[in-house]
Amino acid sequence: MAAAQLKGTKAWRAVVAAVMAAGLIGSVIPSALASHAATTPVALGYDPTTDGGSLSMISRVVGAQDLWEQGYTGKGVDVAVIDTGVTRVPGLDAAGKVIDGPDLSFDSQSAAFAHLDGYGHGTNIASIIAGSDVAGGKKPADCATCLVSSPYSDTTKFEGIAPEARIINVKAGAADGATDVSQVIAAIDWVVQHRNDNGMHIKVINLSFGTDSVQPAQVDPLSYAVEAAWHKGIVVVAAAGNDGLTSSSLADPAYNPTILAVGAVDDNNTVAVSDDSVPSYAQHGLPTRTVDIVAPGSHVIGLRVPGSFIDSTVTTGKVGTRFQRGSGTSQATAVVSGLAALLIQRFPTATPDQVKAFLKAQAEQTVSTATVPAKLLPLAEVVLQWWEGSGVPSVESAGDYASLPAAPAAPAFGTGTGTLEGARGNSHVVSNGVSLTGEQDILSSAWVGARWNAGAWAGTNWTGGIWNGARWTGDVWSGARWATAAWTGNDWSGARWSGARWSSMTWDGARWSGSGWTGARWSDSTWSGARWSGASWS
Repeated sequence: MAAAQLKGTKAWRAVVAAVMAAGLIGSVIPSALASHAATTPVALGYDPTTDGGSLSMISRVVGAQDLWEQGYTGKGVDVAVIDTGVTRVPGLDAAGKVIDGPDLSFDSQSAAFAHLDGYGHGTNIASIIAGSDVAGGKKPADCATCLVSSPYSDTTKFEGIAPEARIINVKAGAADGATDVSQVIAAIDWVVQHRNDNGMHIKVINLSFGTDSVQPAQVDPLSYAVEAAWHKGIVVVAAAGNDGLTSSSLADPAYNPTILAVGAVDDNNTVAVSDDSVPSYAQHGLPTRTVDIVAPGSHVIGLRVPGSFIDSTVTTGKVGTRFQRGSGTSQATAVVSGLAALLIQRFPTATPDQVKAFLKAQAEQTVSTATVPAKLLPLAEVVLQWWEGSGVPSVESAGDYASLPAAPAAPAFGTGTGTLEGARGNSHVVSNGVSLTGEQDILSSAWVGARWNAGAWAGTNWTGGIWNGARWTGDVWSGARWATAAWTGNDWSGARWSGARWSSMTWDGARWSGSGWTGARWSDSTWSGARWSGASWS
């Protein structure tokens, strides 16, 4: 095979691995990449061939480009992003790329903000999963900016891990990121129940969110909600958390052993995994429940929302005119959700357990001890296995299989009979100085885990727009066209907790102008308790 055809392929990666194993060189970049090293595409504002945070490099690290070359791009697979909303900025604005599910956030009470990402996190995450500047079609074999023969490897374009997957936008976090765990549980229940509605094919849930629950995973309701989704055939990918060494446990719901818990590595600006290190922000878990796998999560370049909370308040990390760097297990989780979408397109009948087993089996552990404390160096190999799980996955070999190897189905684990308050941990939303606490959801409906859990497992907790006994949003879609969807905001007038009538708050001065949130102020209302943020936006 000619060198121009070999570059970026599985065969090329095998050559790289052999050369590095021989100790002849620290890292290898194909000559075509090196020729671009001094050139930064004006449209991007960064060099995708040398910047370790670029998705061009990350998609090679995890083998995504090998599947792109074979025609597997996530097409036909829907990924539910339960987050702070998704705004259709360039790269996510193609017709049909983003479909709005219900808006269950506090923003839903304003038509101007419903579904949109006023915070800036959900859009960033969605772009890592499935953002794309390229229309479908085949590029010429001699494309000077293509690493392989796929149009999605064009280094002058921004491409997510699964560029033809579709994003289902299920908004739970408000414009300052705040959300209550009841909103996230309601969102998961909705996805499970409506995963095949109106032409949807939701096979992956991305949950770049977590709380520091104070109760065991076996009884925690958020943990149970994701487990129920898994047993309904949805691959749930959850962030390990960004509390690093300050926490001895994975975040909730990542600490449920059934689903895919994702930690992060810093790729140190190379395609090779051997020099990766575990960043200090990444939660490591316990020997009894470690992360399953890790993925690049440091300085990852994703799309930003002009005028959003992050865009307006974070002064570092902006790249060019369109992008924002983010570091956290949130970003690593999005990378793995993209990989799951690629695998599901390749193997449409694969179960979540098969996808998880394959990613773990095809992972490579790093050998860097840079982040291992000196006192633990004698046990570095054990410590790294604890912190990294199976390591950094690659899907490059997926094309070699006629079907994914069989994997035993995960047994039922939890009960969901624990408390909402326990699931919140130290994360509470606060409205005008009043915290939402106790066994009540955001609409002040009483929470009874033993009543909710059966419906969660069966996928029947939503009745039209009613969840947990109260109306949260509009009814189900009527008609065949998405444009007729009635999942628009429902009036929560009169809702309150602890005597605080938060639904009567006005949204004066805030509006979406097309290019940003201008003059936004929230009428002295503060929804604190956000758990969506990356470790840093820099």
